[in-house]
Amino acid sequence: MKQPNIIFIMTDDHASHAMSCYGSKMNVTPNMDRIANEGMRFDNCFCTNSICAPSRAVILTGKHSHLNGVVTLLDDFDARQQTFPKLLQTVGYKTAMIGKWHLGEGGHSDPVDFDYWCVLHGQGDYYDPLMKQQGVDKRFKGYVTDIITDMSLDFIKGRDKDKPFLLMCHHKAPHRPWIPSEKYKDLYNDVEIPQPETFNDDYSTRCDAAREAEMTVDHDLTYRDLKLVPPEGQVKVAPRFNKIAPPESLDGYTLTPVETGIPVSFNSYEELKNFKYQRYMKDYLRCVASVDDSIGEILDLLDKEGIAEDTIVVYTSDQGFFLGDHGWYDKRFMYEESLRMPFVIKYPKAIQPGRVSDKMILNLDFAETFLDLAGVKIPDDMQGQSFKQILEDENAPAIQTEMYYRYWMHLADHGIWSHYGIRTMDYKLIYYYAEALGKSGTIDETREPAWELFDLNKDPHELNNVYDDPQYADIIVKLKADLYKLKAEAQDNE
Repeated sequence: MKQPNIIFIMTDDHASHAMSCYGSKMNVTPNMDRIANEGMRFDNCFCTNSICAPSRAVILTGKHSHLNGVVTLLDDFDARQQTFPKLLQTVGYKTAMIGKWHLGEGGHSDPVDFDYWCVLHGQGDYYDPLMKQQGVDKRFKGYVTDIITDMSLDFIKGRDKDKPFLLMCHHKAPHRPWIPSEKYKDLYNDVEIPQPETFNDDYSTRCDAAREAEMTVDHDLTYRDLKLVPPEGQVKVAPRFNKIAPPESLDGYTLTPVETGIPVSFNSYEELKNFKYQRYMKDYLRCVASVDDSIGEILDLLDKEGIAEDTIVVYTSDQGFFLGDHGWYDKRFMYEESLRMPFVIKYPKAIQPGRVSDKMILNLDFAETFLDLAGVKIPDDMQGQSFKQILEDENAPAIQTEMYYRYWMHLADHGIWSHYGIRTMDYKLIYYYAEALGKSGTIDETREPAWELFDLNKDPHELNNVYDDPQYADIIVKLKADLYKLKAEAQDNE
């Protein structure tokens, strides 16, 4: 069988519940849906560490963060190590990495083992981004999603038609600060984005980790995030230091949108919170709209070139994201909205159209699956499992029914406590060990360790921590045993 081309499209911070094929009440994503409709949608795809750089390293290596060397945002990736693109190269694949790399810069951290690469510096800019092309800095004019798309299209058009190819098309969008293109800057102007059911969560049953988190829509978004005119003398470019916390009194209080210059006043704190939510979500979804267009252009080109039948196309994101869920934005927690990744895939030669799977897969499994689909032996030291059989046979058994998660960046950026845990198909047990352990990009202030348990069947929104409920005592004993078994299997000794 001819080796398939592989196009891996990944965004940054795109939650599955902002895709219409996942039942989004917020927006429509016709081209993302097209991949799902012409292929398969996974409803239980999860990440093992919900933060950008670590997730990307897991995807490349098929190894947990503590083994691939990237446990926090400040850890550089050693690109000399084994990755699935390198292994594909050894069997004749032409490879390209275009867009957001975010795994360190220079030396051994650049994506040097691709046949072609052009990546953003760090997070990159939405407009006129500076990129490193084959090791040389170059500034590109225009909107970043369009630039990455055009480069990807050019790679496909200019490919060696006698060789299979791997294209990793990594978008910046919809990462903070959510700056839309000119085309979509007015999209949703006349639409009220619905609030999630947990928008006003009070964290009453959760441990202090939830209450201490600094990523609330009402307190922690900034003037830059919301495109508001900052007060006289206010720093405009440091998102950590110009948060818009609500005042003690709304008497005379206003906020001024940059685009109108007209102050807006508020009659209640609920109205103020919703104003911020609408500003945040509309820009987020506007960024998603440009990515959806990009996917459409790539799919159309595959049809035009006559290679759609021979090409695997994946759309995913590096983790989930809170879209006002629990009153939050950002990710990091092991809670569902942060843990869950979108994953849709099409490959006409092997995947029947319109399939949906609730079987559990992880970002840890992507590398192994791509190698398996390409007929390449999976190295013994990779820690994930191929789900190729699930793609090809709807009656194939699950490759796993439980997973191990660990977030290392104790108190950094958004004040999230370090934690690890286990998620099964029915329960989630989280242990906040709440220490920095000397890791880079952490804050060395300990907290009192705490446990949380959620019954996912009875409480899918994770509002009720039942760790202290006696009726779950036996379940907790089993889950703890399974957790430490998974931890040992992952070779995580800290």
